[in-house]
Amino acid sequence: MAGAAGGEEEILADINITPMVDIILVLLIIFMVTASTIMDDSILIELPEAATGEETEASLLGLTIDADGLWYLNGEETDEAGLRSFIQQQAAQELDMQAIIAADRDISHGTVIQLIDVIKQEGVTSFAINIDPPSLKSAAPASPEAPPQDEKN
Repeated sequence: MAGAAGGEEEILADINITPMVDIILVLLIIFMVTASTIMDDSILIELPEAATGEETEASLLGLTIDADGLWYLNGEETDEAGLRSFIQQQAAQELDMQAIIAADRDISHGTVIQLIDVIKQEGVTSFAINIDPPSLKSAAPASPEAPPQDEKN
Protein backbone atom coordinates (compact mmCIF):
# COMPACT_ATOMS: atom_id res chain seq x y z
CA MET A 1 0.00 0.00 0.00
CA ALA A 2 2.31 2.64 -1.20
CA GLY A 3 -0.45 5.20 -1.88
CA ALA A 4 -1.67 5.40 1.73
CA ALA A 5 1.48 7.03 3.11
CA GLY A 6 1.25 10.32 1.17
CA GLY A 7 -2.52 10.91 1.26
CA GLU A 8 -2.86 13.46 4.10
CA GLU A 9 -1.06 16.81 4.38
CA GLU A 10 -0.47 18.66 7.63
CA ILE A 11 -1.81 22.21 7.97
CA LEU A 12 0.83 24.77 9.02
CA ALA A 13 -0.60 26.86 11.85
CA ASP A 14 2.53 28.90 12.64
CA ILE A 15 2.42 32.67 12.23
CA ASN A 16 5.22 34.15 10.17
CA ILE A 17 6.16 37.47 11.83
CA THR A 18 9.02 38.33 9.49
CA PRO A 19 6.91 40.62 7.23
CA MET A 20 5.53 42.43 10.29
CA VAL A 21 9.05 42.99 11.68
CA ASP A 22 10.14 44.34 8.28
CA ILE A 23 7.28 46.84 8.24
CA ILE A 24 7.99 47.98 11.80
CA LEU A 25 11.67 48.51 10.99
CA VAL A 26 10.80 50.58 7.90
CA LEU A 27 8.41 52.72 9.98
CA LEU A 28 11.11 53.19 12.62
CA ILE A 29 13.60 54.37 9.98
CA ILE A 30 11.06 56.81 8.53
CA PHE A 31 10.33 58.17 12.02
CA MET A 32 14.02 58.63 12.79
CA VAL A 33 14.66 60.51 9.53
CA THR A 34 11.66 62.83 9.88
CA ALA A 35 12.20 63.51 13.60
CA SER A 36 15.46 65.34 12.92
CA THR A 37 13.74 67.49 10.29
CA ILE A 38 10.93 68.40 12.66
CA MET A 39 13.35 69.37 15.43
CA ASP A 40 15.34 71.68 13.14
CA ASP A 41 12.30 73.91 12.57
CA SER A 42 11.53 74.54 16.24
CA ILE A 43 12.06 77.88 17.98
CA LEU A 44 14.21 77.57 21.07
CA ILE A 45 12.86 79.57 23.98
CA GLU A 46 13.04 79.11 27.71
CA LEU A 47 9.60 79.76 29.19
CA PRO A 48 9.27 81.19 32.69
CA GLU A 49 8.07 78.85 35.42
CA ALA A 50 4.79 79.39 37.28
CA ALA A 51 2.89 77.19 39.71
CA THR A 52 -0.54 78.31 38.51
CA GLY A 53 -1.39 77.52 34.95
CA GLU A 54 -4.27 76.05 32.99
CA GLU A 55 -4.61 74.18 29.71
CA THR A 56 -5.52 76.34 26.72
CA GLU A 57 -7.24 75.45 23.49
CA ALA A 58 -5.34 75.39 20.23
CA SER A 59 -5.36 78.71 18.41
CA LEU A 60 -4.70 80.04 14.93
CA LEU A 61 -2.68 82.82 16.53
CA GLY A 62 0.42 81.23 18.10
CA LEU A 63 2.89 83.99 18.92
CA THR A 64 6.46 83.49 20.11
CA ILE A 65 9.17 85.93 21.14
CA ASP A 66 12.65 84.39 21.24
CA ALA A 67 15.64 85.46 23.33
CA ASP A 68 16.76 87.88 20.58
CA GLY A 69 13.39 89.66 20.58
CA LEU A 70 12.28 88.29 17.20
CA TRP A 71 8.53 87.71 16.75
CA TYR A 72 7.19 84.47 15.30
CA LEU A 73 3.64 83.86 14.09
CA ASN A 74 2.74 80.15 14.01
CA GLY A 75 6.43 79.26 13.77
CA GLU A 76 7.39 81.72 11.02
CA GLU A 77 9.29 84.94 11.66
CA THR A 78 7.15 88.07 11.35
CA ASP A 79 7.04 91.73 12.31
CA GLU A 80 4.31 94.08 13.50
CA ALA A 81 2.95 94.74 9.99
CA GLY A 82 2.85 91.03 9.15
CA LEU A 83 1.06 90.25 12.41
CA ARG A 84 -1.53 92.97 11.81
CA SER A 85 -2.13 91.71 8.28
CA PHE A 86 -2.63 88.11 9.44
CA ILE A 87 -5.09 89.11 12.17
CA GLN A 88 -7.10 91.24 9.74
CA GLN A 89 -7.32 88.31 7.27
CA GLN A 90 -8.45 85.90 9.99
CA ALA A 91 -10.92 88.35 11.54
CA ALA A 92 -13.13 88.09 8.45
CA GLN A 93 -13.40 84.31 8.90
CA GLU A 94 -13.49 83.85 12.68
CA LEU A 95 -15.47 85.69 15.36
CA ASP A 96 -13.52 84.72 18.48
CA MET A 97 -9.78 84.51 18.10
CA GLN A 98 -7.48 83.79 21.04
CA ALA A 99 -3.76 84.48 20.94
CA ILE A 100 -1.34 82.16 22.71
CA ILE A 101 1.86 84.00 23.58
CA ALA A 102 5.16 82.29 24.43
CA ALA A 103 8.04 84.58 25.36
CA ASP A 104 11.53 83.70 26.47
CA ARG A 105 12.11 84.34 30.17
CA ASP A 106 14.92 86.81 29.39
CA ILE A 107 12.75 89.08 27.21
CA SER A 108 11.84 92.43 28.73
CA HIS A 109 8.34 93.05 29.99
CA GLY A 110 8.02 95.93 27.51
CA THR A 111 8.48 93.66 24.50
CA VAL A 112 5.67 91.37 25.62
CA ILE A 113 3.42 94.36 26.34
CA GLN A 114 4.14 95.74 22.85
CA LEU A 115 3.02 92.44 21.31
CA ILE A 116 -0.14 92.32 23.44
CA ASP A 117 -0.88 95.94 22.49
CA VAL A 118 -0.65 95.12 18.77
CA ILE A 119 -3.04 92.17 18.96
CA LYS A 120 -5.51 94.14 21.12
CA GLN A 121 -5.47 97.03 18.62
CA GLU A 122 -6.47 94.52 15.93
CA GLY A 123 -9.44 93.28 17.97
CA VAL A 124 -8.03 90.17 19.65
CA THR A 125 -9.01 90.64 23.28
CA SER A 126 -8.50 87.08 24.51
CA PHE A 127 -4.97 85.82 25.01
CA ALA A 128 -3.04 83.32 27.10
CA ILE A 129 0.61 83.32 28.11
CA ASN A 130 2.56 80.05 27.94
CA ILE A 131 4.53 78.97 30.98
CA ASP A 132 6.52 75.97 32.13
CA PRO A 133 5.15 74.14 35.15
CA PRO A 134 7.60 74.27 38.05
CA SER A 135 10.27 71.61 38.08
CA LEU A 136 10.39 69.07 40.87
CA LYS A 137 13.42 70.76 42.41
CA SER A 138 11.82 74.18 42.73
CA ALA A 139 8.40 72.75 43.71
CA ALA A 140 9.78 70.81 46.68
CA PRO A 141 9.68 72.78 49.91
CA ALA A 142 13.06 73.87 51.13
CA SER A 143 14.25 71.99 54.18
CA PRO A 144 14.81 74.27 57.14
CA GLU A 145 18.40 74.43 58.17
CA ALA A 146 19.39 74.10 61.79
CA PRO A 147 20.25 77.44 63.35
CA PRO A 148 23.97 78.01 63.80
CA GLN A 149 25.24 77.08 67.23
CA ASP A 150 27.77 79.14 69.09
CA GLU A 151 30.88 77.31 70.17
CA LYS A 152 32.18 78.04 73.65
CA ASN A 153 35.77 77.32 74.56
